Amino acid sequence: MKILLRNGKIYDGTGTDPFTGDILIDGDKIAATGNIGQNEISSIDESIDLNGLSLSSGFIDAHSHNDWFAIKNEPLKYFAPFIGQGITSFITGNCGLSSIGFESESRYIDKLGGGLFSFTDTTGKYGYASDFFSAIDHKNPCNIAVLAGHCSVRAGILGFEKRPLTKQEEEKMLFILRKNLEEGACGISLGLMYEPGLYADTAELKKVAQLCEEFQKPLTVHPRAQSAVSMSYKTVFGRPHILRAIDELSEIARDKKMKLQYSHAIFVGRSTFKCKNEAVSILHRMRDYGVDAMFDIYSETLGVSVITVILPAWYQALSNEEKSKPATVLKLNILIKATSILLGFGFKDIQIAYIGEGYEKYEGRTVHEIAKASGKTDLKTYLELCELSNFKGRVNMGPYSTPEIISELSKDAYCLYMTDAWVEDHGIQNPAVYDCYPKFLHLALQGSGDTMPHTIRKMTGAVADRFRLEKRGYIKPGYYADLTIFNEEELKNTQPDQSKPFGIHSVYINGNKILSEGKLNKDVLNYSGAAMKVF
Repeated sequence: MKILLRNGKIYDGTGTDPFTGDILIDGDKIAATGNIGQNEISSIDESIDLNGLSLSSGFIDAHSHNDWFAIKNEPLKYFAPFIGQGITSFITGNCGLSSIGFESESRYIDKLGGGLFSFTDTTGKYGYASDFFSAIDHKNPCNIAVLAGHCSVRAGILGFEKRPLTKQEEEKMLFILRKNLEEGACGISLGLMYEPGLYADTAELKKVAQLCEEFQKPLTVHPRAQSAVSMSYKTVFGRPHILRAIDELSEIARDKKMKLQYSHAIFVGRSTFKCKNEAVSILHRMRDYGVDAMFDIYSETLGVSVITVILPAWYQALSNEEKSKPATVLKLNILIKATSILLGFGFKDIQIAYIGEGYEKYEGRTVHEIAKASGKTDLKTYLELCELSNFKGRVNMGPYSTPEIISELSKDAYCLYMTDAWVEDHGIQNPAVYDCYPKFLHLALQGSGDTMPHTIRKMTGAVADRFRLEKRGYIKPGYYADLTIFNEEELKNTQPDQSKPFGIHSVYINGNKILSEGKLNKDVLNYSGAAMKVF
């Protein structure tokens, strides 16, 4: 099918100024751009006058977990809000928590997902990238690339055991990671704040990084800490933990010519905001000794995580009996209170998003509010909520950032944009599900974000370059016809954070119009998305 889009303000993904012109779509590709006369082209099936609306290559979410949702029996509802934002493609499998990375005979498949994701209502379980790609290619709404998650691979081998890998286990881990890279995974992800990634030592992680150097694919990293004080370290004093965590990344990547992607540059707790300049400076300095270091951000000041995210590794590794001992509870209480004071973050900042069926009364309330109503301490209430959720509950937490920090980082030359959001079946949704990308455009048009050409690049061409997505991210002949059409006036003047997208007019994926003025073409969405293999 040939479609001519006429009179659009075109951002081509390179970061250069937009130009007014036409785009010819032929099948799933862009056939021509520029000033294309309708009379010069034969057999046009549809001609659309954009009347000055803006358009770019479809937005690419640089940090996503939607590999878990691409394999759902009915995936559309999990992608519809993102399509409403203009997102057409996703880099999935982040934070070490990929849905791939295990052998079918593993006894620990139920450990994958870090308590956030599971193989519930999926078409299957796909341990290797080739099987995953076969399961999703043109069988789900959006384009999907996938990282091989270190947590998933490690969990598949020895569950959540808190110990170094044996030589045999390490060889198996590296074999599984290598095989997934050979089969088209776009890199490897680490989740050093989640089980079992938090049990991996630097020596193990260096060997994982070496694979990324060999294949010239990114290593994306959720570091051990993104706050000044965390439970990942034995002492709460000394160098801020967020900076120690980035120091570890420098050590892992040192002497390697590799791509290091620092995931979701956030600064959890008010006392962590002061670490921002040094954190970014360390990432920039990595580039001086050959590491291609970059980072990504979302346009939100809060984030979503598993309820256990603030619990120290030593506590999570204990048996239920050991956890209940008075000495253990006392030690934990002292640590958490000290951390709260030092961090400027506490139970008043942890909002319950989901505990489980039958516990809806807790949703939308902070741990402190629940504790006050029950007459219990904050810590006791928190641990009870953890137990009620089988340590798999979900929380919304903040502050992770400020509008000023988002504005500043959005302009950094080595920054990419992402959502780090997914649609939940129950409970409160992450606000980034609805309008994270329109908000980036809103900031640009309001003058507090990066320029529009650079903003568009950071959600299109720059992401495609970073993860080597073939023929994606740019408005060029021969490239896939992933296109997002948007109204700059609406983006500029609409008030964000209304739990709905704004400013996005139409979306094409692989030449198929899948969104038009807020309406989804559900029939086409059953097959519009492609597997994005990277070799």
